[in-house]
Amino acid sequence: MTEPIFVIPLWADLIAVGLGGIQGALFASGFRGERRLDFLGVALIGIMIGMGGGLIRDLLLNTTPVTLQSNWYLLTATGAALFGMLLAGIFQRLSRVIVGLDALVIGLFGAFGTSKALALGLPLVPAVFVGVCAAAGGGVLRDVLMGLPVAIMHVGSLYAVAAGAGAFVLAVSQELGLAPVWAAVVGVAVTTVIRVLAVVFDISLPEQRALYRRKVAVETSAIPIIKP
Repeated sequence: MTEPIFVIPLWADLIAVGLGGIQGALFASGFRGERRLDFLGVALIGIMIGMGGGLIRDLLLNTTPVTLQSNWYLLTATGAALFGMLLAGIFQRLSRVIVGLDALVIGLFGAFGTSKALALGLPLVPAVFVGVCAAAGGGVLRDVLMGLPVAIMHVGSLYAVAAGAGAFVLAVSQELGLAPVWAAVVGVAVTTVIRVLAVVFDISLPEQRALYRRKVAVETSAIPIIKP
């Protein structure tokens, strides 16, 4: 008798896609001047953020992309993006809501990616990697599509760190016997809390140039200075 495989509920997947679509609209509403976008542009960004994580997850797992097996994914991503565009002015004034929404979306995609990888038999570390790629995938595709610097690569972004922490906690929780659904809830919570705290307290990883300057300072401190 085979064990039941964890399946991501359609409603939960669509919530993540819809929230991603709203994020895309909020991102698009920030463009001014030559970078103004029309409805089609906003819809494409919403689709990239809402569906990109799931597409990357399934490609890494060598499975048929779930987001292309139902009409609801594209409709939800597009509708959410246009809805977010129409109410962008209201959303932009709710900065705390936006931060929480951003953190929740990262947590959801990371948890879904890690859970599916574990269900397919991947070891813990590769499963966490898939979860991180799923969490950050939509944002990466968005930046590439728009010809912008990839946000995850720059100082001040703890997307990958937060997603990785949540995915790791999820995977360890399942290894310790916690039910997949509750492990996913814990993983989402960990990612959301870390991301929100990082924004509130302006926490970031050390900048590469700062590390280089520190190295130079240490090396030059050993050089004797001869005063006249």
